[in-house]
Amino acid sequence: MLKAVIIDDVQQARETLKKDLAAYCPEVEILGEADGVVSGAKLLKATEVDLVFLDIQMQDGSGFDILEILPEIKFKIIFTTASDAFAIKAFRFSAIDYLLKPIDPDELVEAVAKVEQESKSDNTEQYDLLLDTVKTQNKPERLALHTLEKIQVTEIQDIIRCESSGNYTTFFFANSDKLLVTKTLKDYDKMLNEHGFVRVHQSHLVNSNQIKEYVKTEGGYLVMKDDSRVPVSLRKKPMVVKMLDAL
Repeated sequence: MLKAVIIDDVQQARETLKKDLAAYCPEVEILGEADGVVSGAKLLKATEVDLVFLDIQMQDGSGFDILEILPEIKFKIIFTTASDAFAIKAFRFSAIDYLLKPIDPDELVEAVAKVEQESKSDNTEQYDLLLDTVKTQNKPERLALHTLEKIQVTEIQDIIRCESSGNYTTFFFANSDKLLVTKTLKDYDKMLNEHGFVRVHQSHLVNSNQIKEYVKTEGGYLVMKDDSRVPVSLRKKPMVVKMLDAL
């Protein structure tokens, strides 16, 4: 059983979530609930839990405030929120789950299943990244990457390129390390676009700041700063040439 609490300042929202959990996620046991930041922090300090369903906007503050109050976070959090574009972007870069209200039962089941599969660990660094992104309101400079064994937080500027590996993505870094991540290339294409990453091929996403040269022969390919070669698709060639001319 997953021991959980619900923190949300709307009683009806708490009641609905409890009913949905009872109906669709019987493996979740609700140990308590709170209606705000202060009561939520007290509940978490007094209760040992595996999972917290945490609302963002509450009467006495934000769900993010609770993260700053607690000295360490050894439980998983599923944020629940109405549409908040910036917060959702922060969740994606931090690799943290969220559910949009009204909560879809299928998405609830999927989020809880993910928590069950992940090992219990200190998630402080991951949530520090989330708080940093939310507080500065700037483009995230770091990215949390899920592998089968861990969550690694990396500097975006250190990523040279990403390569599709079926339903996974392989990241290649400036220090010659590489990492197999449990998301598709399409997910990262959307996230990293504003950081100068360009999809030059169906299977390749590159950091434009890490391009060394474009070779027109042999079908056309990019040479990256780590000397790796990345093919450029025929359809993407005009875009690549225009991009390089603008650098």
